[in-house]
Amino acid sequence: MLGLLINDGEQKEIEYLVKRELEELLMDLEDHRIDNMVKHAMRERYKVLFNVFRRVANEQECMKYIPKRTGN
Repeated sequence: MLGLLINDGEQKEIEYLVKRELEELLMDLEDHRIDNMVKHAMRERYKVLFNVFRRVANEQECMKYIPKRTGN
């Protein structure tokens, strides 16, 4: 396990960057033109980024980005 000391400004910047990436992934996951193998990799990336987001964002913000369960 690694530790990281950041100030409030850095925390907000990380939160902003991860939030934008999560939104981009969600939008791309809904695109029917993208192959399922690629979408699988995107879902894995989403999981990793969401776990990072949980560490820097408050609970209300996290609720907006909780991954929806799918059959895929």
